[in-house]
Amino acid sequence: MTPQPDLQELAPGVYAWIQPDGTWWINNAGAVHSDGEVVLVDTCATARRTRLFLSALDEATGGAPIRLAINTHLHGDHVYGNALLPDSTVIVAHEHTRQGILQDFILANTPPVWSPSPDWGVEAVRAPTVSFRDEITLHAGRTPVEVQHPGYTAHTVGDAVAWLPQQRVLFTGDLVFHQVTPMIAMGSLDGALRSLDWLAAFGANTIVPGHGPLVTGTAFADVLATHRRYYEFVRDTAAAGREKGWTPLQAAQEAHLREFADLPDAERLVLNLHRAYADADGADVDIAVALGDAITYNGGPLHCAV
Repeated sequence: MTPQPDLQELAPGVYAWIQPDGTWWINNAGAVHSDGEVVLVDTCATARRTRLFLSALDEATGGAPIRLAINTHLHGDHVYGNALLPDSTVIVAHEHTRQGILQDFILANTPPVWSPSPDWGVEAVRAPTVSFRDEITLHAGRTPVEVQHPGYTAHTVGDAVAWLPQQRVLFTGDLVFHQVTPMIAMGSLDGALRSLDWLAAFGANTIVPGHGPLVTGTAFADVLATHRRYYEFVRDTAAAGREKGWTPLQAAQEAHLREFADLPDAERLVLNLHRAYADADGADVDIAVALGDAITYNGGPLHCAV
């Protein structure tokens, strides 16, 4: 049974909502509480999980209102719960993230990809009403929250991190998957690699990844190094597969996962290879085809525990 999520206070008024085990649709989120106001960092995939998060946060903050909410990127595990936020909450995201949420195709017509199929409990997406291009600074009372885009596509076209310079806490969204297989099917392999140095440059003491356990101190360098090796593995596997005339699925089936074999959601290799092939061809990924190949690689629908 998947362990229960936990609201952890990282610094006075700074919270991380950590949801084990970080696999499909099970994300992390967070919040900043100061001077009687809350800035939220992401919601969750389902109404049930979002209600758990908001209830725990309400108790921790004494019912402080959520004035602002940040969406770190467009994927539903981080944004479907927007629908449960108060009408008065202003949601902020990169301009590409706002557009991507408005174009979401999974919530209303969930394809038979995951088993069991997620029970969203949400009828429609709620898109951000404030967007930015490069960066924006929000405030929970007197506490600044710097929201920054790396300047290029990485996990998605509109990734954003939430950086608390006073507390040196960094919410990375899905630029970081800790102890879970990364995914870049809707992003860029080169951009994902570039983002690693960008993330390291913040000099954060506490890092809240998009999925998986918290990271602290010097351990972040090891986490980023693991990402780099994985992305290079994807790059090299794609290059070898293209040279042999293999499809992304064939390249994945012939690959040896080595140190990454024990990471959950290993079938994401297929999705990531579709991205690497598309990048090399100057094309885009057919997500439906890529997901179908991931199911074939997995031997059936992808495991889901939301």
